[in-house]
Amino acid sequence: MTAFRRSAASLSSFSPMEERLGELLAEHLRYATGRSPNLSEIRSWNRSLPALATDLVDAGLGDVEMLVEYRLPLSDKRVDVVLAGHHPETDDHSYVVVELKQWSEAESWEEDPTMVLVPHQPGGPRLHPVLQVRDYCSYIGDFVSSITNPDKQLRGVAYLHNAYDPAVRDLFDLSADDHGQLFTAQGRGAFLDFLRSRLTPMSGAEAADRLLRGKVRPSQQLMKVAAAEVKERTQFTLLDEQHTAFRAVLHAVERAHESDRKPAVIISGGPGSGKSVIALSLLGELSRDGVSTLHATGSRAFTTTMRKVAGRRSPRVQKLFTYFNSFMETAPNQFEVLICDESHRIRETSANRYTKAALRTGRPQVDELLSAARVPVFLLDEHQVVRPGEMGTVETIRQHAEAKGLEVHHIDLSGQFRCGGSALYEQWVQRLLGLAPGGPLPWTGDDGFVLHTADSPAEMDAALRPFLEQGYTARLSAGYCWPWSKAEKDRPLENDVRIGGWERPWNSRLDRWLPGVPPSALWATEEGGFDQVGCVYTAQGFEYDWSGVILGPDLVFRDGQLVIDRKANRDPALGRKTSDEEAEALIRNTYKVLLTRGMQGTVLFSTDPETQEFLTALTKV
Repeated sequence: MTAFRRSAASLSSFSPMEERLGELLAEHLRYATGRSPNLSEIRSWNRSLPALATDLVDAGLGDVEMLVEYRLPLSDKRVDVVLAGHHPETDDHSYVVVELKQWSEAESWEEDPTMVLVPHQPGGPRLHPVLQVRDYCSYIGDFVSSITNPDKQLRGVAYLHNAYDPAVRDLFDLSADDHGQLFTAQGRGAFLDFLRSRLTPMSGAEAADRLLRGKVRPSQQLMKVAAAEVKERTQFTLLDEQHTAFRAVLHAVERAHESDRKPAVIISGGPGSGKSVIALSLLGELSRDGVSTLHATGSRAFTTTMRKVAGRRSPRVQKLFTYFNSFMETAPNQFEVLICDESHRIRETSANRYTKAALRTGRPQVDELLSAARVPVFLLDEHQVVRPGEMGTVETIRQHAEAKGLEVHHIDLSGQFRCGGSALYEQWVQRLLGLAPGGPLPWTGDDGFVLHTADSPAEMDAALRPFLEQGYTARLSAGYCWPWSKAEKDRPLENDVRIGGWERPWNSRLDRWLPGVPPSALWATEEGGFDQVGCVYTAQGFEYDWSGVILGPDLVFRDGQLVIDRKANRDPALGRKTSDEEAEALIRNTYKVLLTRGMQGTVLFSTDPETQEFLTALTKV
């Protein structure tokens, strides 16, 4: 939670016309994050921060500490300023979260009053600043342990220090509360009175120290909300091996409290074996018991959907879902339980091009996850490693855990499968792809699952679309063997997947909706996804009733078996640094993922005639 900190008196000495303050902050941000701020950010600091600091000095609060660019825990989001000091009535530590805006005018967006339009600024509607700062207060209160009473210790304000009330009149229509109030230049007097009501003239250094040193963990209030939310999700029902795994984790947590021996739990299983149901059930149960617990994955699409499924009615619950690379700076055993779902997505390290130099230690990501919690829990399917650098296997996690002296518990969910309960189909796929010994075998049929080929993508489309009309879910996916055009927010998607006279776009890469097209992370779950072709990165981790899979020219039948043609694959992740052996394994795993998404049936088509003939012969029941 690094922040640039100075007293208000110190920052007020900088003139808005000089650039020295912005340069200092830019240098700090480059060191703290490895990211270079743009000129717009630097100009904003030079103009806004001295204005706020001068207000504090004029209010007699020059010794209040200003924490600039305060990073929210377990997030890459940063708050403009947090003011740290003491409350004038209780002398308790008191904090004011400030969102600074240089806007001189703004108006509510007529289609949604929670959004605002700012003239002469690109980007379209943006979140109302009062809601923005209200969310920041909620997040800090939920995750920073030194905030023991958010309702009393935290306040939030949006300060439009260049605006006068008539030019932003619409923005006052949004109801204010303690964690979200709006002040303007015209209301400067009221703003100074507000600051005096929350802060005293004494030094805020101690309060700032306490905030920055506070441990990061879910608050008791947040865990109560999560427990109630997950408990009401009736689809989270555990069966057989799932329940056994669930109880094993609870037992490990109980034993960890009673002894000094730290355990690690590994839960492995094939597609649909219930790993994510177990993960969410654990989150709910442990939260009910007051055990600080987080859920993490290495997939943006999967985390986005988990937030939607488990926290649909409570944005607060969504904060419990984070990413594997969020724990680079986490102290050992900072959480009691860390649930690592989709652990086959664990990467060699958490570092990327934005990681600051001080954190580029080469430390394995699995070690960060093992260290972060008293009881780390890993749920994975070893045959779903599909990208270079992913290393999540039972043996890898076991080796790293035992090297740290951890007691390892492994539970195998081999008895349950997504595909209509069809162990036969799971075996058929693994043998088809050479992931299990014995070679391809004919599909002899299964009452619980349908498998056949289509003669063309158009026939596949025609076979699956009626299921949508009947209320089922269906999706088309393909190997990464076609170009992928850049998505533009104001243009329809390009039909990149072209096979004969049939063409279809890939799923959108954008984080926002296009007309009738869901965002990338929601392709597998939201209406409209059937009209795009999904790739492994948007399909992985999800399930739908009916699945159509297009095998591209990177997987073809030759000399009695399916072989890999790496040159036909267009996935930029499989670059020149990836060996042929690694690329082959990743492409086979990719098709394993795509072929095991359907719960009731799968329809196959290959762009290669010889492969199509082979699949048709195999699937004739």
